[in-house]
Amino acid sequence: MEIRNLHHPFELQFLEVLEYEPKERKNTFFEMVFVLEGKGTQIINDHRLPYSNDKFFVIFPQDTHSFEVTEKTKFFFLRFNDSYLKTQNSDWIQKLEFIFHNHNHMPGCILKTIIDKPLIRAMIEALIREQKSQFPQQQEVIKQIINTIITIAARNISLMAPLSVNEVNAVPSLDLLNYVHQNIYQPDQLKASNMASAFNVSPKYISEYFKTKIGQSIQEYTIAYKIKLIETRLKYTNMQINEIVYEFGFSDASHLNRLFKKYNGVNPSDYKKQFKNVDRVKSET
Repeated sequence: MEIRNLHHPFELQFLEVLEYEPKERKNTFFEMVFVLEGKGTQIINDHRLPYSNDKFFVIFPQDTHSFEVTEKTKFFFLRFNDSYLKTQNSDWIQKLEFIFHNHNHMPGCILKTIIDKPLIRAMIEALIREQKSQFPQQQEVIKQIINTIITIAARNISLMAPLSVNEVNAVPSLDLLNYVHQNIYQPDQLKASNMASAFNVSPKYISEYFKTKIGQSIQEYTIAYKIKLIETRLKYTNMQINEIVYEFGFSDASHLNRLFKKYNGVNPSDYKKQFKNVDRVKSET
């Protein structure tokens, strides 16, 4: 299996093909793919689904993926790695976290709203034009368009049910999970009284209601989700431990250390060092 790396913060590629070598690949970076024209099959983690014009895919690091082309296809690839993420502000990173932790890593177009398909196409076409231009501030314009595309992707993925949601209870379960995700940085909103008010049930009943729908208590799910977000912070940003403590509402660094070590076996500082060492090895090879 081919493993591909990206040696620039981001990369844009327009590719017109009559066939695409059906070879499984894994990326060490994020990849978004827009189909301007053509037909074929997308393969993600051994799952297959047909594609056609105006389809927009997200491929995450370590997903195995490929395409089979049945009609001449015009692909546009948008790739970016952790060094690009480190240049962004915390609000933008939160949008990416929402994508990463809520997408089901299955094939298929992520655009669920009709109005977003022509919007994404227009932005992809703008990127192609801008890439060819020699206008001043070209890179700044390209970055703004890329960030807008990722924001639209996050909006659409927010309309998709996470993989763990039971299809029978998809609507109420998704509402509950979205509430937690949207308020993860506002601990007061995750108190039983506020959640109960949001879902029009009694405070005594909300915990039982949540556990029935999700399979975990509010606290268990919230902590596990918060730990995943912190892992993303440590992997892809330069945030200091004290900044993470403040953002996620921990009482102090020792509180974060204890909880993080319980889930990962190492404290946050050692976890971050592991990924720095991996990055250093990649840069040397």
